[in-house]
Amino acid sequence: MSYRIQIAETQQVFFVERGETLLQAAGRASVALPHDCQLGGCGTCRIRLLDGQVRYDEEPFGLAPDEAAAGYALACQAQPLGDLVISTAREDEACAEPARHRAVVRGVRPLSADVLHVELELPDAGALDYRPGQYLKLVAGDGPARSFSMASVPSAGRVDLHVRRIPGGAFTDGVLPRLKAGDGIDVELPLGNFFYRARDYRPLLMVATGTGLAPIKAILESLMDDPDCPPVSLYWGMRQPDDLYLHADIPAWGERLYDFQYVPVLSRAGESWQGRRGYVHDAVLADLGDLSEHAIYLCGSPNMIHDARAAFIARGASPDYLYADSFTFQHY
Repeated sequence: MSYRIQIAETQQVFFVERGETLLQAAGRASVALPHDCQLGGCGTCRIRLLDGQVRYDEEPFGLAPDEAAAGYALACQAQPLGDLVISTAREDEACAEPARHRAVVRGVRPLSADVLHVELELPDAGALDYRPGQYLKLVAGDGPARSFSMASVPSAGRVDLHVRRIPGGAFTDGVLPRLKAGDGIDVELPLGNFFYRARDYRPLLMVATGTGLAPIKAILESLMDDPDCPPVSLYWGMRQPDDLYLHADIPAWGERLYDFQYVPVLSRAGESWQGRRGYVHDAVLADLGDLSEHAIYLCGSPNMIHDARAAFIARGASPDYLYADSFTFQHY
């Protein structure tokens, strides 16, 4: 049995077979639906059900109960229970089409015991047409492509990556240590829908865990010295003080951003730590009241994004101004 799916805005129709998700069926029918992680964590594939219902094998991380109750669904996980009429309406800014380019390694250096700074140069000056916050894929040899957020603004043909080492990882323990200045590597970019929406013009709440700081760093760099920069609050969650690999540099960002607040939060800090403790989203809830006026950017672990989305929406945050990039674990 198959179900008929109609997109209200375009009147496009495709059919979903039993056991398929909406996204899988749309891809098979060459119908473009926005998506990123395909694991139900980032929320990029969020649609609205105008008629009909869906089910999930497991409740997705990237959809809060209030959103589901309001008729929203995640196309990458949703399976229809019958014919559907869906809305994909989301006014968004156009991004460059992704393309493959040859990059040159300019340097690899440690930022901490577990995080490496990788600097790449793209000789093709037009290749770095991306929105701060987006990611690229590194293609090394015959192995699978690896996704990394770009941690810098497009400038001078160079791009920075923050790469967390995975012990025993085929890429981070195998390929990456062998890379040296002058080596070539293929990249595909730009990718993703996690980027700054200037049209929102709301106070910015940026919440990151781990190397989820990387795309947020790129976004904030793009706002430095901008007279239209809104107020910015950055909450960064890590386990221990040594994990905060840019901790000494971040306060200086406030000199070039409007009304900047930086709050590091550690979940496993020792007695010497004088700062905030616990989960990063709980620190936000303790500091801020109503979140209905904020534009919120979440980047990091799926668990953080799931918990933060639900908690922030309960505090008034609008799903229409909440953007997420979920860093799903891979054996890098």
